[in-house]
Amino acid sequence: MVHDREVGGIRCTEVLAHLSDYLDGEASPELRERIEAHLRGCDWCERFGGAFASVIRSLRAELTEPQPLPGEQRERLRRTLRRRLQSEPGPAGDPPA
Repeated sequence: MVHDREVGGIRCTEVLAHLSDYLDGEASPELRERIEAHLRGCDWCERFGGAFASVIRSLRAELTEPQPLPGEQRERLRRTLRRRLQSEPGPAGDPPA
């Protein structure tokens, strides 16, 4: 990485490596503090981190709300699942229910 400064006791590459954990709230309090200090002092990482966070928020919003299937597709899927469940053995080789 061309841009790899140490700011706030952590390098840009380390911030990028832990950015997902930071955004998910899974970083330790000490790491979170170091990342926030770095972001306050590194305009490059602040811009990248902001853009990354925006993409993650958008993906979460899109992926958490499933789109309903149109009625015809929903019924076709149900029929297919029903057929498969009736023709395949259950767990551990049990006969189908």
